[in-house]
Amino acid sequence: MKPEILNREVLWEGNFLRSLLITYRNRRGRVIRWEAYQRIGTQGIVAVVPFSRDDEVILIKQYRPPVDRYVIEFPAGLNDKNEPLETVAKRELLEETGFASDRLIPLMSGPLSSGASTEILTVYLALDAVDTGVQGLDEIEEIEVLRIPEKDFYKILFLLPDDETYVDLKVPGLFEIALRKKNEIEKEV
Repeated sequence: MKPEILNREVLWEGNFLRSLLITYRNRRGRVIRWEAYQRIGTQGIVAVVPFSRDDEVILIKQYRPPVDRYVIEFPAGLNDKNEPLETVAKRELLEETGFASDRLIPLMSGPLSSGASTEILTVYLALDAVDTGVQGLDEIEEIEVLRIPEKDFYKILFLLPDDETYVDLKVPGLFEIALRKKNEIEKEV
């Protein structure tokens, strides 16, 4: 028997996030109260693992106030306009990196921080991405585009963290998943 959600109560709500108190009954019958947060006005989150036509992996580096550091990550964004997730993925890739791809392949979906958040991330592989030379950043975004040769990905990636910079821990795993899918597709051709 799966645990049963008994109640969801909003504890507070800001402009972008709300805090929830989730009350549920576990499989042993015990009632448990759990705090979580939820994004307001979004219908999912996307991330894109882009490979350029030049066999480069495209990453971004941006300042993240919650951790007070720059973070190396894949391009990503919120579905806050109620669009198909693939449309959001294409837009975020272009806006954040200036790269465009007509070959987006869904890889997987899953929780980002299942103990604290209701967020579900959907990840896409972008093949044959081309640099348009134009980023379309939001007013608050300051994003540096990193182009790492696929063959040297890990060697370079693990040199990037320092006192001011983290590497998002999703990057190595998403790279592996995307690389496997890319190699499968290339074998089929």
